[in-house]
Amino acid sequence: QVQLVESGGGLVQPGGSLRVSCAASGFTFRSYLVSWYRQAPGKERDLVARISSTGGITTYADSVKDRFTISRDNSKNTAYLQMNNLKPEDTAVYYCTANGYWGQGTQVTVSS
Repeated sequence: QVQLVESGGGLVQPGGSLRVSCAASGFTFRSYLVSWYRQAPGKERDLVARISSTGGITTYADSVKDRFTISRDNSKNTAYLQMNNLKPEDTAVYYCTANGYWGQGTQVTVSS
């Protein structure tokens, strides 16, 4: 059974940091590109960052470039999104996706 499980979300003050994780099971994780998306209330789900199967190629949305870092550990079947200098506009549910599957999402709230 294929599963993607996000974790690590929470409430953080502006300027703070969080790392969210995406644990995969049920497929050959190392063979697939992984993407992080986010969806704020009333808005569409937008691409945040993407990482190639080996981790050698990463891409970012302009809005998070130089603040967020996507990475993966294929030995642990896990992908990460390190988020620094968080802003209120980063508040959203964050989802990971790979191999056509999606996780359930983790809420990130940036507020003082």
